[in-house]
Amino acid sequence: MPLTIASDAFKNMGPIPARFTCDGEDLSPPLSWADVPTEARSLALIVEDLDAPDPDAPRMTWVHWIAYNIPPTVLRLPEGAGTNNLPRGALEGANDWHRTGYGGPCPPIGRHRYFFKLYALNTVLTDLRRPSKTRLEAAIKGHVIAQAEIVGTYQKKH
Repeated sequence: MPLTIASDAFKNMGPIPARFTCDGEDLSPPLSWADVPTEARSLALIVEDLDAPDPDAPRMTWVHWIAYNIPPTVLRLPEGAGTNNLPRGALEGANDWHRTGYGGPCPPIGRHRYFFKLYALNTVLTDLRRPSKTRLEAAIKGHVIAQAEIVGTYQKKH
């Protein structure tokens, strides 16, 4: 069975509830996964918006959350997971607000897609000291043994 990721808060390609966005409490949504390969030594998570700043004319990817060294025995992150309540051993990288932790959807225009990408790795990474997405991707290169994603959408209420 391939690695899968899901959320109790939204379905794949479905709307992300406002409570998990800048219009609400800005909490990370609950995430769960299954079928982690037995050879996995850690998991990494990248949450990003590929539609920034405008889905009709995307120019960049906006990183909302980076977490890595999640133990492979952990099969979920609860609602509101983040800097103060990640599983033991897990570390975070810097998002595009230049801080660690989850930053929820806050699109300036239109309905954006938010990709929650989970990677099973055959290694535990060294402490990369708040890596950017580019630095984390370089560190996991050659170590990804499985990956999964779920996509949620959000449009601000104006």
